[in-house]
Amino acid sequence: MGRIRYLKGDATSPQAKGPKVIAHICNDRGGWGKGFVEAVSKRWPEPEAAYRSWHRERARNDFGLGAVQIVQVKPDIWVANMIGQHGTRTSRSAGPPIRYEAVRECLHRLAAEAAALGASVHMPRIGCGLAGGRWSRIESLVTAELADLDVTVYDQD
Repeated sequence: MGRIRYLKGDATSPQAKGPKVIAHICNDRGGWGKGFVEAVSKRWPEPEAAYRSWHRERARNDFGLGAVQIVQVKPDIWVANMIGQHGTRTSRSAGPPIRYEAVRECLHRLAAEAAALGASVHMPRIGCGLAGGRWSRIESLVTAELADLDVTVYDQD
């Protein structure tokens, strides 16, 4: 508890027994199609469909920075779509799109959801690819917010 376990492998194939939540960062613009979401979509169509619907209906729901959507993809696996990125990186962007405070809020919400499911949490190095975040900052948020859960971070082989 309170420790992150690091493994080589694919975060969409979590290495643990029991209920599991796969967490990843999404943007607040409704874009899906680059980065880790490609691996998610290859394995299951539900997280992308749920995210797109969540964004489309955003005037009537909680979609926005800091929000979390839990999508069941197998009897013992859920995917957590976490809105922790403002927009996407473009040549006109001023700085990376990661929003650390939104990531903290997402992880705080994820902790409650995963605990209610009795689930361990699995993720790539969230927020460090297209979102442009630094793992040293995100790792401290993961450790603080998911302190009572088993967390595994996967690095590609």
